[in-house]
Amino acid sequence: YLRKKRDLALFIVSLLFCWIYIPHIAMYLISNNKPLIRQDLVQLSNKINIRINNFLILLYLLHNDPYFRTVFYHRIGAIPAFFISWWRPGCRYFTISKTTIIDGGILYSHPFSTIINAVSIGKNFSFRHLTTLGNKGSNANRPTIGDNVTLGASVTIIGKIRIGNNVVIGAGSVVTKSIQDNCVSVGNPARV
Repeated sequence: YLRKKRDLALFIVSLLFCWIYIPHIAMYLISNNKPLIRQDLVQLSNKINIRINNFLILLYLLHNDPYFRTVFYHRIGAIPAFFISWWRPGCRYFTISKTTIIDGGILYSHPFSTIINAVSIGKNFSFRHLTTLGNKGSNANRPTIGDNVTLGASVTIIGKIRIGNNVVIGAGSVVTKSIQDNCVSVGNPARV
């Protein structure tokens, strides 16, 4: 009951300050990644259990979620993000490499202190805080993540490896070798 009241109050405030997001909405409307942003909105609205149309959930998340703003700026591209991100910055403790290709439906749980630096990430990628996807040596040695991958808290994936589709990696795991499709992997070093 209290959560519904809080969410309603946050929604009303986001509507009152919707004029702040005119540049964001314009970038959304001309973005080539609009379908990916819509998939993100669907995933996140299901997570927070709010049932409103995509435009209103976009306003709600832009106003109330700095993590979403970080994902949004990645989606619209580096140059448009450079011009509007100063107006309402994303979370500076959640970093997504400009060269990482992320499919739609990203789902996060408080991704504080998270670094995403992969070659590509498939659809319906889910992760938690302290996630690190990174390179080993040069920037060419980055991981590739498949579809429907879920990462627990404090997961580290390093190097030129492939994480298959439908994979769950447990909290605290360190992954340095490829993982096949349809697996659960845990530990340091991670084992299937």
